[in-house]
Amino acid sequence: MNNKEGNNKGKGPRANSSRPNSNKPKPAMQKRAQGPKKAKPITKVEEEVAAKAAKKPNQAPKRQKAADEIRLNKYIANSGACSRRDADIYIQSGNVKVNGVPVIEMGYMVKPGDTVNFDGAVLTPEKKEYILLNKPKNFTTAFDEGQEYRNVLELVRGSTNAKIAAVGRMDKNTTGLLLFTNDTDMLRKFTLPSQKSSKIYQVSLDKNLKFEDLEKINKGLVLDGHRVFVEDISYIDNEPKSEIGLKLRSSNVKVVRAIFENFDYDVLRIDRVAFAGLTKKNLPRGNWRFLTEQEIINLKNV
Repeated sequence: MNNKEGNNKGKGPRANSSRPNSNKPKPAMQKRAQGPKKAKPITKVEEEVAAKAAKKPNQAPKRQKAADEIRLNKYIANSGACSRRDADIYIQSGNVKVNGVPVIEMGYMVKPGDTVNFDGAVLTPEKKEYILLNKPKNFTTAFDEGQEYRNVLELVRGSTNAKIAAVGRMDKNTTGLLLFTNDTDMLRKFTLPSQKSSKIYQVSLDKNLKFEDLEKINKGLVLDGHRVFVEDISYIDNEPKSEIGLKLRSSNVKVVRAIFENFDYDVLRIDRVAFAGLTKKNLPRGNWRFLTEQEIINLKNV
């Protein structure tokens, strides 16, 4: 045997070997799938800028209120038809028309020259008037007491063309401060049991008020099933013990009379000397005056 051939055979590849040839090219590696890129965190400033820039679809730009425009519910209240709150109910129910077109939009603005139809009637708004009267005796706020006693409206006749009404009630024997206005919101406000304005009355009794009765009244009492809270009660300085000062929130003079009658006293006279911060200063009996702008503001804020 030739040694060369034997050596060449020994160096040649084995026929039955399963080992792959290292010189064979490898298949290309597949690219790894990449996930979505992480979004950068949005700062608070960027969010505010984006919110301001974004607009709702079909959103009309906010219109500035003109100086001579007025909200529809206020227009209705100014006419004396009802309060603003009740006007909102009428508007929502479709009973209000502006220039012949039904309006149900809350906050609708009425322009000068617009015709407002409220529940079938054309409205004419009035300027708000506030008149303070120092009422004398033998005039009443009622309209059903016959010819014997005259109505308090006679005392303020000619003061205004507005349809004013008295705030609260007064009988013929009660004197003192009585407010008139065509402001329906204020009329309603001062007739609510929850209203917080104080009134001061000077009450003349048929006999001296016992101190123990004064103390009982000061603690409050129940009349006809309703609790009456008295803010203050006292004897009037340099006057008989039958002259009493009484401070409470009720604008109903009948309550004042009922307080003392509950303790078997006859009330001879009641004079309202203060009403929600208003006094009789420089206002003689039987005279009236318009409230100042500051007094009107004060009344609205009590």
